[in-house]
Amino acid sequence: MYKFRSQAAADLIMLTPTGDRVLALLGREPASKGIIEVADMAQAIERLSEAVAADEAARQQTPVEEEGGEAHRPAEAVSLRQRVWPLIQMLRTCQAADEPIVWGV
Repeated sequence: MYKFRSQAAADLIMLTPTGDRVLALLGREPASKGIIEVADMAQAIERLSEAVAADEAARQQTPVEEEGGEAHRPAEAVSLRQRVWPLIQMLRTCQAADEPIVWGV
């Protein structure tokens, strides 16, 4: 489990699979301890936003299933946008307050 912490924002908890995926999207290896420096936050926000856009585009390309004569796309339980939104907000808050984000310490 990941617990992202900062002096500028409330703690954010992610289960390990989600945390590992988010760190990979940020170009980092999953690790039990780490830090996101203020200088890296703009790039982190950009990477997460790009990943969300790519995920949503891929979901739009998902084949449409017909059920009872009606077409619909299968829904994922929780989208990438929903999973990373709290971290993006935390990054923005911490960037404005000039405070790093740490986990595992």
